[in-house]
Amino acid sequence: MLQRVQTIWLFFATLAIFCLFLFPYLQVLSANGTAKALKVSGVYENINGEIVQTQMFVPIMIATVILGLIPLVIIFFYKDRKKQINICYLCILAILGYSFWLVQIAKQVFGDITLQLGNYGIGVILPSLAILFIILALKGIRNDEKLIKSADRLR
Repeated sequence: MLQRVQTIWLFFATLAIFCLFLFPYLQVLSANGTAKALKVSGVYENINGEIVQTQMFVPIMIATVILGLIPLVIIFFYKDRKKQINICYLCILAILGYSFWLVQIAKQVFGDITLQLGNYGIGVILPSLAILFIILALKGIRNDEKLIKSADRLR
């Protein structure tokens, strides 16, 4: 049944991952005075008052779309809760690996600069937020599983 609380949590996880396209996860003022923003779609620079994409990240964009669709697909496995739980765990591991990949891309683009709190954008917390939503969905799936097992004992 789709009208469960974990459906909402999984949908929020999907939204959090897709919001990575909107919000930068790093913003740095470069040595020549131009502002650079790092999103999953590429590097954006402020050149002469206009924001221009200077570098594009196609593999990470594809990975973001696939990673964003996984929680949405998990919703439709509502008849097989064990499979739902397993895919949720795999999704959490995939998001952790994806976050590591984002850090490696930031190191490649910006090199060894010292980052301060003001350099981090909203996109930094979105993968963690997606993991939190998936954990809350797991809690709902486990509650459903317990409810089904207790109903089976009563029969």
